[in-house]
Amino acid sequence: MFLFFLKVLAKLPLRWLHAIGRTLGIVVYLLPGRYRDRSRNNAAQAGYTSPSFARQAAAETGAMIFETPKVWLEPQHCLALCSSKDEAIVESALAEQRGVLYLTPHLGGFEITARVLIKHGPITVMFRPPRQAFIEPAMREARNMPGLNAVPASVRGIREFLKALRRGEAIGMLPDQVPSAGDGLWAPFFNKPAYTMTLAAKLALQANVPVVLTAGERLANGQGWQIHYMRLELPNEPSLENMVFAINAAMEKLIQRFPEQYLWSYNRYKIPPEAPAIPPAFHS
Repeated sequence: MFLFFLKVLAKLPLRWLHAIGRTLGIVVYLLPGRYRDRSRNNAAQAGYTSPSFARQAAAETGAMIFETPKVWLEPQHCLALCSSKDEAIVESALAEQRGVLYLTPHLGGFEITARVLIKHGPITVMFRPPRQAFIEPAMREARNMPGLNAVPASVRGIREFLKALRRGEAIGMLPDQVPSAGDGLWAPFFNKPAYTMTLAAKLALQANVPVVLTAGERLANGQGWQIHYMRLELPNEPSLENMVFAINAAMEKLIQRFPEQYLWSYNRYKIPPEAPAIPPAFHS
């Protein structure tokens, strides 16, 4: 039943889906509660303190949710609405023939980016099973696309990542998901300590692959998405900690290109159970 509902939504014009999503996004934001408080606080931490900015960000979150069925179920239509001014960055990374690690934060249309990248060759992406079981059939159908190999966020998924890199193929993941205790370390994110995954940094260091950050900026009036790419500049001393810090810093720069489309409501600063204490250096 849920999949049928998504298929009906997917048939609507993109501009309608964005308009509906933005309206509902603002309605939800206007309701007092944890969602609104977290959105405001996280945006303010990054320097975006205006109430109008927080409302606009909530509207874009709604647009992101309502565009997802169309991206999942009518990908070819959506891909025809994508463009980029940064293709040379991808072509340069691919020319090195070492595989590529793509990092896509919760920014803009992050569901469209992996599908765009398929045109450059196969890509293996990591996903987490949804908490609600009724969403799984829709996600399974969405992942059924030639050239897109979705693997679980597990040891098996990491093995598949390494196999893909050895074949010279691309892999992709969301770098701003809060990891479980033991799978991350504390790193600054908009000048506040955030428990940050180490998997992306470990893969970049161990496999010696170029790292490219990417995001799909949602355009006005349902015109589609502009795909942004940014090559990660490696730290002078490529330790695990320095690489994690560099990834967070690069995410900040990418988010600042169109900050109203970042998912500020995501609980980026939560502290996982049994996570190590925040280092004293962050308190100084």
